[in-house]
Amino acid sequence: MYIKEKVSYLKGLAEGLGLDSDVKTEKLLAVMIDTLDEMADEIEELSQNALDIGDELDAISEDLAEVEEFIFDDDDDYDEFNFDDEDDDYDDECGCDCAFCGGENLSYEVECPACGAEIELDESDLILDSVACPSCDEVLEFDFDDDDFDDDDFDDELDDMLNEEDEDDKEESEK
Repeated sequence: MYIKEKVSYLKGLAEGLGLDSDVKTEKLLAVMIDTLDEMADEIEELSQNALDIGDELDAISEDLAEVEEFIFDDDDDYDEFNFDDEDDDYDDECGCDCAFCGGENLSYEVECPACGAEIELDESDLILDSVACPSCDEVLEFDFDDDDFDDDDFDDELDDMLNEEDEDDKEESEK
């Protein structure tokens, strides 16, 4: 407002002097004062916009802080959930020893093409995409494309295993 007040003072002085709009220098002063008045209005509007943006930025920063606290909070908010409950219906759901059932990772036996040695691998070895044969140091590479694994086939196999288990449970309950 300080600039706007100064321009208003200048405008009042010009009107008090009775500047004649027919004289070129006086006309120039009148136009300059009008331009200063418009500039003061623009500066005032920009200042208000900057204050509004600052308020919005503060609100966004507070929201982000809440999200960060929720996501990165070191406190263990999940203590109330017992994931190791032995009475869960999810234990040994498909009856195998896979990680889904709470068992160990699946292991695989592979024959080294170079020396013929049998190598036992688990799921973590397969993630590495290659493993060195312990006998001959030949590098065995594993390339799994998305086409190699069909989720529908896996889902069908899992459903079949679960259905077989349900049928076995029904037979046992009928006895």
